[in-house]
Amino acid sequence: MPEMADSNDGSQDQDSSSRSGYRLKGCIKRIGARLLGGTALLASAAVLAVSPALAQSGGTFEISSLEVVNFAMVIGAISAAMISAIWLIRERAKIDAENTSLRSALADSHAQLSRYQSLIVDRDRQIVVWDGVGLPAEILGNLSPETGAPQDGKDFLAFGRWLEPRSAASLDNAIDCLRAQAERFNLIVETIRGHVLEAQGRVSGGRAFVRFVALSNVRAELAELKTERDRLATSVDTFQTLLDVIEMPAWLRGPDNRLLWVNNAYVRAVEGEDRNDALERKLELLGTAAREKIRATVTPERPFLDRVSTVIKGHRRFLEVADVKTQAGNAGLALDVSVEEDLREELRRTIQSHAETLDHLATPVAIFDRDQRLQFHNQAFQQLWELDAPFLGRRPDNGEFLERLRADGKLPEPHAWRDWKEQMLSVYRSVESTPHLWHLPDGQTLKVFANAHPQGGVTWVFENLTEKVDLEAKYNTLLHVQGETIDHLAEGVGVFGPDGRIRLSNPSFRALWGLTEEQVQPGTHIRDIAAACEPSHHEADGWKLFAREITSFNEERRSREGRIELATGLILDYAVVPLPNGQTMVAFVNVTDSVGAERMLTEKNEALRKADALKNDFVKHVSYELRSPLTNIIGFTDLLKTPGIGELNERQAEYLDHISTSSSVLLTIVNDILDLATVDAGIMRLETDVVDIASLFDEAAGQIADRFRENDLRLEIDIASAPAEMVGDRKRLKQILFKLLMNAANFAPDGSVVRLSCMHEGDSIVFSVADSGPGIPENARKDVFARFETHGPGGRRRGAGLGLSIVQSFVALHQGTVSIEGDEGDGATILCRFPADLPLARDAAE
Repeated sequence: MPEMADSNDGSQDQDSSSRSGYRLKGCIKRIGARLLGGTALLASAAVLAVSPALAQSGGTFEISSLEVVNFAMVIGAISAAMISAIWLIRERAKIDAENTSLRSALADSHAQLSRYQSLIVDRDRQIVVWDGVGLPAEILGNLSPETGAPQDGKDFLAFGRWLEPRSAASLDNAIDCLRAQAERFNLIVETIRGHVLEAQGRVSGGRAFVRFVALSNVRAELAELKTERDRLATSVDTFQTLLDVIEMPAWLRGPDNRLLWVNNAYVRAVEGEDRNDALERKLELLGTAAREKIRATVTPERPFLDRVSTVIKGHRRFLEVADVKTQAGNAGLALDVSVEEDLREELRRTIQSHAETLDHLATPVAIFDRDQRLQFHNQAFQQLWELDAPFLGRRPDNGEFLERLRADGKLPEPHAWRDWKEQMLSVYRSVESTPHLWHLPDGQTLKVFANAHPQGGVTWVFENLTEKVDLEAKYNTLLHVQGETIDHLAEGVGVFGPDGRIRLSNPSFRALWGLTEEQVQPGTHIRDIAAACEPSHHEADGWKLFAREITSFNEERRSREGRIELATGLILDYAVVPLPNGQTMVAFVNVTDSVGAERMLTEKNEALRKADALKNDFVKHVSYELRSPLTNIIGFTDLLKTPGIGELNERQAEYLDHISTSSSVLLTIVNDILDLATVDAGIMRLETDVVDIASLFDEAAGQIADRFRENDLRLEIDIASAPAEMVGDRKRLKQILFKLLMNAANFAPDGSVVRLSCMHEGDSIVFSVADSGPGIPENARKDVFARFETHGPGGRRRGAGLGLSIVQSFVALHQGTVSIEGDEGDGATILCRFPADLPLARDAAE
């Protein structure tokens, strides 16, 4: 429709311009006709003027000089008019030609704009463009409604309404940096409905734009898996942190019943130095018999729940142990219940003592058990309600007791008796007690307290307020409002009148400033309070500000917030809030812990950053410094072996071989460290090219052949299912194969076969190296690619632990992954998966 509108506008413009041209031509013709008519009239007038003269002269033709001048002026005017008309006609022709050209260019521009818009607008793509500061954003295209993205432009820019909170915050921050500092970004964001989008921010031609693209297939699955992985890692870290805080020992065991993780309470119970010490020394909280009992009884369907006896710090303790079994192992939790019986006995004695005490009180008291039956009452209770002993002796329940009082006319008659009764009995299901006022028919007023009993019952206390209720009604209301609202706040609160005198304050206010109740008595002026607070806060500007805000006569009173640091080390956030009737509230919040934690984390992060930089600088410096002397040692060693230097005896030749071998190993380690340092620094570039897989495998086999012959190993290469070529860095791929074969040669038994194969699986090219060695334990696989980690004593040579770490780093540079298969004792198979569609040129540092 826009294109049709444009074409209609163009045709209208052409019609209007044609009509204007016709009108102009008509005007020019009329002007020319008038000029010609005027010329004829002037000629006639000239003839008429000459005729009398001819008549008077007897026919002789005589013309004066004035007549000649007039005639020449008339002729000149006629010529000028004709020239102007001709010029106007030519200019009009030029204007018509220019208008035709402009209309054609405008139509082409509209058509081109329509083509560009059709290319940009897409159902799975949406673009937001900002032309400049203060100008509204232009939104092109639409995302699919299934993603949860709003279809309206204003709602779309409210990212917090349809994106996850973390994604919305990251996107808002990135857009601010893009518009303010032209910082490009690529983000993966998640909608509330769980769909994954890619947001790309760029700046072009002075405009900032963000393109939102709905991911699909492998990229969407990868982004969702990454998001889910981050969420699960956060959840695991949160639960482990929570378990570290509680005072209940907790542990995790692997399938082989070995401890994998324990919390801080477990470490303290077994008297270990830290978590690693407890795991390395295999310190057990439970005895062997208890552990065997748990192992024999626990199943995935039925967890172990029982009380177990053990010794903790030299004392016999009873633990309530819960242990569950999963496919990954066992998880357990223990609760110390040693003092439970002592507490139960002490509680029984306390209840008995309370009963004896309550029986001598003048306040009526009745105790109902968990079955709502009367368990105890004192004499004052019986006298208050005038109940007979047989009725109380048969232990009526609470509902029956209330029905009896209602039948005797001793209870107020509410509008809905059942609702009122249910409200009274709801105390058995309530956590906190709520006092009630009963206005009895005989004029008495009772304040009834129903307190939950530790064993599940309820204690009813009836306080007679008949004489006090009239005098203390208003005072109690005010006291309740102020006491419940202010006194129990953790924030320090002080309320001042317009005269600068304090009206009320809570205990937190006095505790934060180290004041006594006498120093903040109602009526104390703010100057005296400021003087009393001076030891805690040397800079008096804060209290001067409070005094100015409290006692000022400004018509518009505004709130003020800020932060002050006390000499005692406390850090307080304050707020000055105006109240009605000219009063002002000053509130203080203790933020010492949060500020301290923030500072500590900042300092720790800076220290870690400096330590990492120092480590990288040290590794690079030492590596480069070691390389030159090692090269010299190897060169001179090879030179000493040449016949031209001289004959060597058998011991000297043996020593030179040891020197050459050790130097080569050390040079390999230095080169590996240099490669890892280059990867860590982000400056390593892959020189990708098309690599012939068969020749690559042959070169790797030739490079490792001496080592295999030394250990009587045989290498089998299987590339029948492999593609002929792949894209990658030939040098790095050969290093990967060499490191994998070296690892297999180190652990494969003598005379065994090591299998090197390559296959095409879906969108990946997989290299695999399999051996029949002892394999890698399940609990050690998470650290098998860590640097300077060796994998057990089963290998022939104990290296520096860098081979598999380099393999993982180089595979990651090729956008691939490394995994391990095989059970312990059945050998190990290491798989390296490379993407089959890797581009020819890639900056590995990205």
